[in-house]
Amino acid sequence: MAYKFHEDEHGEVIAECRRSDLEPYIGLHYPATDIPQASRFLFMKSKVRMICDCSAHPVKIIQDKKLAQPLSLCGSTLRAPHGCHAQYMLNMGSVASLVMSVTINEDDDESGSDQKGRKLWGLVVCHHTNPRFVPFPLRYACEFLLQVFGIQLNKEVELAAQAREKHILRTQTVLCDMLLRDAPIGIFTQSPNVMDIVKCDGAALYYKNQIWVLGTTPTEPQIRDISAWLLECHDGSTGLSTDSLMEAGYPGALALGDAVC
Repeated sequence: MAYKFHEDEHGEVIAECRRSDLEPYIGLHYPATDIPQASRFLFMKSKVRMICDCSAHPVKIIQDKKLAQPLSLCGSTLRAPHGCHAQYMLNMGSVASLVMSVTINEDDDESGSDQKGRKLWGLVVCHHTNPRFVPFPLRYACEFLLQVFGIQLNKEVELAAQAREKHILRTQTVLCDMLLRDAPIGIFTQSPNVMDIVKCDGAALYYKNQIWVLGTTPTEPQIRDISAWLLECHDGSTGLSTDSLMEAGYPGALALGDAVC
């Protein structure tokens, strides 16, 4: 399965190839805590991680007592999985796994030098229902394929970012033109309106104690309540952008139902 990390660091299964008798995972979302920061750091250091048998008992390392620090197995293929991760795999019906990290350039640094300026975009995860050892040549080939994929993905991400910037500039130009004609209600009363240039299901304007709405919106009392909350909690800012009013701290978010995220 291909596993992508979103901006808030939660993960989504965006592609999969499986046997027909196995449970599908495509489209499922998982919280960011499922793969903690320590694990993500290790994925950046070691691009391929293999677990041959998650039910195998771990074996302690015997080291020279003269060593001041215990040996670190962070980069070792022989490192046993954490108990919680092994149980997680067993709950999925998986015994063996091969995980390959996909990295791309950071938004603000396209140099791509070593680990600097790189970030973890996602993972390609292979599961098996029986113990399985993947030989080194095959693992090395997989790592090479993922490097090529990462280069192509990086170009796609950069092109998408450039397209977004152009779209934002076009939107700003149209909005400025609309507001100059009849500010600020012109974005609701004239054509094109705000919904024609901004991808949304609904829009609302609360201005001088009057309300204009387009599409799917909360009720007028709810709009007034949201406006009061914004003035109280975000008066010092130029605005609020969020994909979840509940996460933003709005106390009446649950009562809004499907009208607002």
